[in-house]
Amino acid sequence: MEPILLYDTTLRDGTQGENSSFTADEKLAIAKMLDDIGIHYIEGGWPGSNPRDRQFFDLAKRTEFKHSRLTAFGSTRRPGISPDDDPNLKALIESKTPAVALFGKSWGLHVERIMENTLEENLAMISDSVKFLKSGNREIIYDAEHFFDGYKENREYAFKTLDAAMEGGADFIVLCDTNGGTLPFEIEAAIADVKEVLGVKYRGEHKRSGIRIGIHTHNDCGLAVANSITAVKAGATMVH
Repeated sequence: MEPILLYDTTLRDGTQGENSSFTADEKLAIAKMLDDIGIHYIEGGWPGSNPRDRQFFDLAKRTEFKHSRLTAFGSTRRPGISPDDDPNLKALIESKTPAVALFGKSWGLHVERIMENTLEENLAMISDSVKFLKSGNREIIYDAEHFFDGYKENREYAFKTLDAAMEGGADFIVLCDTNGGTLPFEIEAAIADVKEVLGVKYRGEHKRSGIRIGIHTHNDCGLAVANSITAVKAGATMVH
């Protein structure tokens, strides 16, 4: 059995709560503590959207982590521009972290109604962005935002978004229950489906070791822990 990797999001997702805010120095102190207890990945923040996070990553460049892989977080390129011209992707490169967490849209509703984008352009944004970051020899963790909602609405398109990330060279595919409304039995069934369809593809024609799956849950319905445990039982090897 593969080891289960722990990916801590305190310094990014954890700061979104009410009255939660850290200085760059405080974030560095927390990162050192997480490293000391052996957390595998530390998500340090979003350098493309937050000056304080850029300051943190500048401090982190001068810090040695013994156990943890520091990870910068960001989004796929914007519609209609190349990765080279995207300021968010440039900030991820400049963070100089060994790993990057890149999130993209899995739900057609969000792509078309919220982003006012086309489904095909969204796929290109995912693939282009992963390839661009992968060319810098980073480990790429692809966060499939709203995956389970997208999967329920349009399974075929949700799978296409994962395929675009894998084609780009993503090392991990993290399935996100962004709304926190998915039930454990739905988590288990969806992961089994992803493993069966994409796992076989990327062991065969692409001559890779298959698909490595992670899970990112939210606790809106009090099911984050149950869903994470279920995901590991179903084959996920990274837990956010």
